[in-house]
Amino acid sequence: MSRPVCPLGAIPRGEAYRWAIDPPVAIFHTEDGEVFAVDDTCTHQDASLADGWLEGCEVECPLHASRFDLRTGQVDAPPAKKPIRTHRVEVIDGMVHVALSEMDRA
Repeated sequence: MSRPVCPLGAIPRGEAYRWAIDPPVAIFHTEDGEVFAVDDTCTHQDASLADGWLEGCEVECPLHASRFDLRTGQVDAPPAKKPIRTHRVEVIDGMVHVALSEMDRA
């Protein structure tokens, strides 16, 4: 089930929004107008990906420059080794809705 998060207009293109839930989620609005949601915390070390650098469909962690593909969550550059969790995003009547993915069972 998706939940409304914020108006799309609150996230300028090329920027991110940090949704303060537990665990936090970063929502990215790319320069091309696409919207992605991923877990906000880098899998290498505790850093907010919403504070990172967005380039195309990748985000670079602000701490040690690991890069993640926002479409798949896969790591595109070390030192991170584990992918990040991605979430389904819909924009309905100008409002960003996010459906959280299930947590991995350890």
